[in-house]
Amino acid sequence: MSKKWLILLITLASLAAMIAIRLLVGFPIPAISVTAEPIPGLVLPIPGFPLRVTNSLLTAWLAMLLLVLFALWVRRGLQTIPNRRQSLAEMLIEALYGLVVSVAGEKWAPAFFPIIATIFLFVLVSNLMDPLTPILAAVGVKEHGNLIPLLRSPSTDLNFTVALALVSVGLTQYYGLRANGLLGYLGKYLNIRGFIKFFRLLLNRQPKAALGALFMGIIDFFIGIIEIISEFAKIISFSFRLFGNIFAGEVLLIIIPYLIPFLLPLPFLGLEVFVSFIQAFIFAVLTLAFLRMATLTHGAEAH
Repeated sequence: MSKKWLILLITLASLAAMIAIRLLVGFPIPAISVTAEPIPGLVLPIPGFPLRVTNSLLTAWLAMLLLVLFALWVRRGLQTIPNRRQSLAEMLIEALYGLVVSVAGEKWAPAFFPIIATIFLFVLVSNLMDPLTPILAAVGVKEHGNLIPLLRSPSTDLNFTVALALVSVGLTQYYGLRANGLLGYLGKYLNIRGFIKFFRLLLNRQPKAALGALFMGIIDFFIGIIEIISEFAKIISFSFRLFGNIFAGEVLLIIIPYLIPFLLPLPFLGLEVFVSFIQAFIFAVLTLAFLRMATLTHGAEAH
């Protein structure tokens, strides 16, 4: 079966499912909530800290399960002459690895590749749950008159996006320290070399050169402060970019099928699939770029 026919078949199947749900169960519209809704009655019995499972957390577990099953499915049929599923997996891995090598170089590619591939695939599968929102919204639990969907895209939960951003930025700091050493990496944020040069020139009785060094030292120091602020800004940027794009798409896909349930949602479904891919790609590539920048020495970074 060609790719065009496969895409057409998936589209028609999605449309048929939406029409069937609308006709059979009335296609109830769930309450739109910025925060993920806890699923009634689903609690993990952790001693001293019972954890209420939200629909976004349940979907994240489902996404992880799908990735594990896909890996086991590919691994089961490994052979010297690859079959279709092995060829598909190899194409995906080679494309991602080639991207990492082109940005980070051969030296850091083996270390960065598992991180970037995991982020991209996990975010992609999580985001692809979003175009299924009109179908998944019909499956839920009613509580206080509101329908709580059992499944919700993890990327529409700020807990998920913030946690992923913290992992990304935290790994950036780790590899920056690993590449440049403690003093070299902290010097990027607390740059006092200009002040040291100022006192050295002052002791050597070179007041004019000392004033120039002091001026540059003050500039470098404030640039370091801006760099510190930018590291925290990365967390906010990562979190809200992914959350905002996917959550807006989810709300759109909930409202449009409720108003006009048949043909109108199809373009939006295609758009959300595209946005899901793009957002996963952006998150992974930005993480890769920040990792590469963190591992550059000051001389190489300037170059």
